[in-house]
Amino acid sequence: MTTPLRLGIAGLGTVGIGVVKIVQRHANTLARRAGRPIEIVAVSASSRGKKRGADISTYAWEDDPVALARRDDVDVVVELIGGENGPAKALVEAAIAHGKDVVTANKALLAHHGQSLALAAEEAGRVLRFEAAVAGGIPVIKALTEGLAGNRIERVMGVMNGTCNYILTQMEATGQGYNALFEECARLGYLEADPNLDVGGIDAGHKLSLLAAIAFGTQVDFDAVELQGITDISLDDIRLARDMGFSIKLLGVAQLTGRGLEQRMTPCLVPASHPLGQLDGGTNMVVIEGDSVGQIVLRGPGAGEGPTASAVMSDVMDIARGLRLPTFGEAAANLLEAPAAVVSSAAPWYLRMTLLDKPGALARIATVLGESGISIDRMRQYSHDGAHAPVLIVTHRAASDDIRHALERFAATGVLVGAPVAMRIEEV
Repeated sequence: MTTPLRLGIAGLGTVGIGVVKIVQRHANTLARRAGRPIEIVAVSASSRGKKRGADISTYAWEDDPVALARRDDVDVVVELIGGENGPAKALVEAAIAHGKDVVTANKALLAHHGQSLALAAEEAGRVLRFEAAVAGGIPVIKALTEGLAGNRIERVMGVMNGTCNYILTQMEATGQGYNALFEECARLGYLEADPNLDVGGIDAGHKLSLLAAIAFGTQVDFDAVELQGITDISLDDIRLARDMGFSIKLLGVAQLTGRGLEQRMTPCLVPASHPLGQLDGGTNMVVIEGDSVGQIVLRGPGAGEGPTASAVMSDVMDIARGLRLPTFGEAAANLLEAPAAVVSSAAPWYLRMTLLDKPGALARIATVLGESGISIDRMRQYSHDGAHAPVLIVTHRAASDDIRHALERFAATGVLVGAPVAMRIEEV
């Protein structure tokens, strides 16, 4: 009889129970596809008596997740606890130390400790897999490590937080402001316990740092990700962008340049006609550009019980089949320490500001832009009240340092009312 692959699952929240349901519901199919049975033998969670919507009574129970990692009858530890430190980190370290393979959905853990954990796993001859940590049900890790392994990856970009995309698309669709939609997301349970992980771009930044490591053969460097959330995006920005043929997205972009590794998770304008611009609701999308394949687009659900559990099971199935890849697609000891690129590559920019409605005000702004090496592609002045004049400027391609320099100098012109808004227009 073929030896079963025995799982120990730590964390029985939405995703953990989703994994239990898949194993129970599709046991025969999984066994046929893997060439061996997949069994759950033990579980661990913070509360034993909680009703969970799946029968776990036949599995051994461990109050301490680290004890799960020490069990002789567990081959693979599935970590679904979450958090960058604490029990999740202790569990993964113990699992590797006790000769277990690990599957995790924990983006924060890997964004902060991925290099050290990958080294430990590979030195111990274990595998550490994390398909579910990035973009939910979209198999983007597999795409990079397997399907596109013959390409030099030139750029990775995407919308990787469904909550932010839901807010931005609902602002456009309903005319509601950010605050109202934030409260709606809180009521619907779309927000993390710390909402800033979502709306501040941190959650998506974790994911981007993991994709960058795989795409460019570099060590995970989340601290170098430029982060800016969506809290300052106004309805005016949404409407003006649409008027010019753009949509605003919280967009992650990573690319390796001569200056180093660029990683940014910031609000950007993208063409409304591009698949990124058409992405609605809580869906995620990742765009990968390779030197041989060109541009490919991966779209799908970025969260939820079924999609994320599906991604967890894809890693489990690979282990059951005997596929053993390095954590980030190549040996962790060989991953480069790429310098962070502090100057983003040039791009057009969207600038929105309100000026005092007086002669020469716009000329002063244009002078500052010219002296900063920035040329104007198009400009619109919207209806004004006799005191204030809203102005929208789209620049030709400009470096972010030049844009920052111009914004700093705007204050000295004496014609600006409030702070200007600046967003990159990503060339997709």
